[in-house]
Amino acid sequence: MGTGHELIFGPAADQLEPRAIPVRSASSSLTESPFDRDQVRVAFRTDAASESDHSALSILADAETRELESGLSLLECKRNQLAPLAEHNPTAAMLLAASDAACQPLARPKLMGILNVTPDSFSDGGEHNDVESATARARAMALAGADIIDVGGESTRPGSEPVDEAAELERVLPVIESIRAAGVRALISIDTRKSNVAARALEAGANWVNDTSAGAYDSAMLSTVAGLDCPYVAMHMRGTPRDMQDAPRYEDPVHEILCWLRERAATCLEAGISPANLIVDPGIGFGKRPEDNVALVRRTTELRSLGLPILGGVSRKAFLGQLTGIQAPDARLGATAAAVALCVAGGAEILRVHDVELCAQVIAVSAAHNGLFPTALLQP
Repeated sequence: MGTGHELIFGPAADQLEPRAIPVRSASSSLTESPFDRDQVRVAFRTDAASESDHSALSILADAETRELESGLSLLECKRNQLAPLAEHNPTAAMLLAASDAACQPLARPKLMGILNVTPDSFSDGGEHNDVESATARARAMALAGADIIDVGGESTRPGSEPVDEAAELERVLPVIESIRAAGVRALISIDTRKSNVAARALEAGANWVNDTSAGAYDSAMLSTVAGLDCPYVAMHMRGTPRDMQDAPRYEDPVHEILCWLRERAATCLEAGISPANLIVDPGIGFGKRPEDNVALVRRTTELRSLGLPILGGVSRKAFLGQLTGIQAPDARLGATAAAVALCVAGGAEILRVHDVELCAQVIAVSAAHNGLFPTALLQP
């Protein structure tokens, strides 16, 4: 698989033609990774492949815990063992491609600024209900460093009720049209679970679709997105916003969510969505306990085994309040900054945030941890 078109960001966003995101190659060397290979610990679980392929699966035994005396990383050792089998063993080939994808050089993370045009979103509901206020906020976020503005007209906070399509369209379309008319230099994402809202939003000037249901809410969503040929964020959520926090339970949240995302990604591809357009979001805060959310942040690296860009949505989330004791969502700035930094260090490539200016600084420092420095610092 080759490299796809570069996604247009920032000052060039007004061109709005390419809508693809970079695709990882499955043939790059581990030595090209900009971060310390010995720190990479990707959990390749046996149920990601056929149980009958014992020759490949046996190589994965104790992959998460066994330390090597040779100086090679666990991932590099597994890759070297899988490579000879890959030509004739589909399981080995799949796992080899996943290991290569996990070690691809990271792109500089992008910021997605949140713009809720709703009366009841958990943090900023009601703040940007009118078109003028929403457009001004979009402009401010773009100037502060947002690459993408995520416009949402339906709250998906815990306990929220669905919004009918007509009301959602009435909220989002004038805002998208106004942002475009104002010349705001950022891409626009439509945060919706409804296929017609997605299609109408792209007609109005949006570029991405961000779907918290990953196509499960509207059976026409995946085929619609395939026809639109646009970047699509598929997010994990157990249940619906109304009931997702009713006693969620996982044995191993990262493992279970990773398997679900792998299956859902396959469904997206089968529906005709290009792999160059697919982004995954583990859905932090959506049908998870606090410890599940912490595990997803701590083990972000494992999600890279999918070979797809990861979107991290930790901004002002309730679990940060539970960890810090800070009840007001807009007061969780320090907690948000810490969680964003951990997501970036783990390989998240898109961060969805409320506080763009703060998080732009967080990303600059966290990206340097991954070996991604501002160009000016690299000049002789």
